[in-house]
Amino acid sequence: MADVGFTLADLDAAIDLLAAERERRLAEALPQGRTREQRQQLLGELQENLRRLVALRAALKVLGPKAKITVVELVPAIVAWARGPMAELSGDSLSDPRVEIVEGDVVKAIAGARGKYDAILLDVDNGPEGLTRKSNDALYDLKGLRAAQAALSPGGVLAVWSSFPYDKFTALLGKAGFNAEEIKIRATGTRGGARHVIWLATKPKT
Repeated sequence: MADVGFTLADLDAAIDLLAAERERRLAEALPQGRTREQRQQLLGELQENLRRLVALRAALKVLGPKAKITVVELVPAIVAWARGPMAELSGDSLSDPRVEIVEGDVVKAIAGARGKYDAILLDVDNGPEGLTRKSNDALYDLKGLRAAQAALSPGGVLAVWSSFPYDKFTALLGKAGFNAEEIKIRATGTRGGARHVIWLATKPKT
């Protein structure tokens, strides 16, 4: 694997620190006239997207001019939010010519691709076991993982982030045809914090 100048632990720690710093501003950006529960749910969704914005900016820094990144987001308001209140964090990454923003269902986007991607990064819900939306089951069950495998080019990598360990997921990735590695990291790097898990699942080249 090429040296890209940062580790998974470094990226995860930076994202969590940024999320903490931005929480007050996120709360201020939420629409008024909603119940506390609705606002808390929306705040959680926005904070999840902080991770994706930082990951996108990090990827653009190390990828070449011919690279292409497709970002799939189901909720149009999230894209508007990234271009508006959180424009400071997203920078010019959403307008980068290498980036395509698709407003739609990531399950359908993956199912409609065949050997199209060199990498697929999934940071949806809380991971394969900590689901808050039943519809996300289709990403992490055997059928969904086989669809992701089919969407990758030979040697391509599926990366899955989770806020919880899930002992059965490595075996499930293997059943879907991947060579899978489970990496456990701390949310704040060497300083401790919650334990997160990242799976790197590689599609065989032949």
